[in-house]
Amino acid sequence: MNSHNRSELHVLCSSGQLLLQPLWDRLRAWGALIQSPFFPVFFSITTYVGFCLPFVVLDVLCPWVPTLRRYKIHPDFSPSARQLLPCLGQTLYQHVVFVFPMTLLHWAVSPALLPAEAPELFQLVSHVVLCLLLFDTEFFVWHLLHHKVPWLYRTFHKMHHQNSSPFALATQYMSVGELFSLGFFDMMNVLLLQCHPLTALAFHVVNIWLSVEDHSGYDFPWSTHRLVPFGWFGGVAHHDLHHSQFNCNFAPYFTHWDKILGTLRSAHTK
Repeated sequence: MNSHNRSELHVLCSSGQLLLQPLWDRLRAWGALIQSPFFPVFFSITTYVGFCLPFVVLDVLCPWVPTLRRYKIHPDFSPSARQLLPCLGQTLYQHVVFVFPMTLLHWAVSPALLPAEAPELFQLVSHVVLCLLLFDTEFFVWHLLHHKVPWLYRTFHKMHHQNSSPFALATQYMSVGELFSLGFFDMMNVLLLQCHPLTALAFHVVNIWLSVEDHSGYDFPWSTHRLVPFGWFGGVAHHDLHHSQFNCNFAPYFTHWDKILGTLRSAHTK
């Protein structure tokens, strides 16, 4: 690479960093909150519930709005309060009783450090994509094993399949063992890639959104899998089919591992 190209690359990286710096400076102003042991639990719950609430509202409106039913995978199904409340209660209970003590322990051993500089935009995007690919692979292996080994399924994963027609708040309706497994994958990928704290936050937001969208039961024209080309993303119908048939579509987001191992099934052949 000649000096001119290196100079252009440096300018591009610097501009990407300058683009994120004001945002990072605003977040660092809340440093006391971000560095506290309460922040990870607060951030996780508020992001998750915030993403779920629009779909809960849609489920309430769906029986009265025919247009919505066009985009609902199961048009005649709407979760009742007796299904929604236990899912929400399970999420809150596990975060308070199990996740918060682990967060407190991690905070005591390794307090969060907030660097002064924001990450470069390209670095942030590339790390988020890599974290998603790693998480997808790890969860695919974990998920496949738990469907192939009866003891693992009964002990850790069966709870998540109690709702054969998924809805948004059922996303985190899972055993504490499954919750910690997914949290471990999430945390280790960020540490492995040495992600900037802003990148880690971005990855967590994207990961939570994709998981909620996959369980939402709605397949809109603007759903993520329709925005990603070449069929790389499975989408809502892809994961919904797994909940009804159990023996296919084990990857949470991407489709390549299911294609390679022959466990990919299209919702059109349901």
